[in-house]
Amino acid sequence: MNKILLTWLAVCSLQVAAHAADRVKIGYPDASGSFLSLPLAQKTGSFQKEGIQADLIRIRSTVALTALVSGELDYHSVLGPAVAAAIHGMPVKIVACYTPLTATAIIALPQFKSIQDLRGKTIAINSFGGGLEGQARLIFKHFGLDTEKDVKLLASGGMESRLTSMKQGLTVATLGSPPIEFVAKKLGFIVLAKADDLFSYPSSGLLVNTKRIKERPDEIKRMIKAGMGTNHYIAHNREGTVQAMMEWMRIDRDTATATYDGVVKTYGDDLSLPEDGIRLLSDEAKKNAKLNREISIEQVADLSLLKEVQKEFRVTGR
Repeated sequence: MNKILLTWLAVCSLQVAAHAADRVKIGYPDASGSFLSLPLAQKTGSFQKEGIQADLIRIRSTVALTALVSGELDYHSVLGPAVAAAIHGMPVKIVACYTPLTATAIIALPQFKSIQDLRGKTIAINSFGGGLEGQARLIFKHFGLDTEKDVKLLASGGMESRLTSMKQGLTVATLGSPPIEFVAKKLGFIVLAKADDLFSYPSSGLLVNTKRIKERPDEIKRMIKAGMGTNHYIAHNREGTVQAMMEWMRIDRDTATATYDGVVKTYGDDLSLPEDGIRLLSDEAKKNAKLNREISIEQVADLSLLKEVQKEFRVTGR
C-alpha cells in the first residue's frame, strides 16, 4: 500500500512540476554556432530542470526588440543591437552573456590578401540593424576602414545566399560565424581576419524587458542557471555538442566538428558580461547615435540577478 501511495505521489509531483513550468518565448537570429546555448538547453534538459518550457523563435533583431518591448517576446539573444536600443531609451537590458567573444570571420575572394584590399568594394552581410553589421563596423575600424566611407555593406540574407553572392561576383567578401569559415575554404575563399583575435565582443546572451526584471526575477535566475549548465556542457562534451549541431543546424559531421572547434572558446563558463566588451559596444552605439554623453554599463545591463546566481554557485564573475 505504501509503495502504491509513494508512486501516486511521485506521479502527482511530476504533473504539478510540468503544469508549473514557465513557458517563455526566446528570440534568436539564425541557427549558427554563436547561439548554441539555446537549443542545447532544450536538448540536454537544462531548461526543463529549471522549470522552463522554451519556445525558440527565429527572428530578426530589429523586430525582436520591438516584440520584447510589447511583451510578444520574453527574451532575445543578440546583444549588440540591444545596447543601441537601450541607449536610445528602449526599456531593455542585458542580464547575462553566453559568448563574451565572437568567432565572426571576414571571408574574401582569393585575390584579396588583406582587409585594406577591400577598400571601395561591396561586402555582404545578413541584414541591417543586426549584430553582424555592428561586428563588421568594428572589424573594419580595427584595420582603419570606415563602413560608411570605405566599403559598401549589402544585406544579402543567410550564409548560403552570401556565399552565392560572392561566387556570382556580386560581392567580394562577407562575414559570418562558424561554419562559414569551413564552408568558404571548401569553395576556394580565404579568411582575412577573425574577430576573436582582435577584441572582446559579447555577441549572444539574455536580453529582457526591464519590467521583467522586477516582475519575474526568479524566472530570470532560472534562465541564467540553465545557461550556465549548458555552457558547461558545451565546454566539456564535444561529441554531444557536435551531435546537437548536426541536428539543429542541419549540417554534416565534418562541418559540425569544424564549427564546434571554431566557437567553443567563445563561450563563457559563468555568463559574465566583459566590461571591455560592453564598453566597445556602447562606444560604437554612441558614435552611431552621435551622442556625446557618457553611457554607464548600468544603462544597458542589469547584472544583479547574474551576480546572485554566481554567488549561489560560488562563481566569481570575470
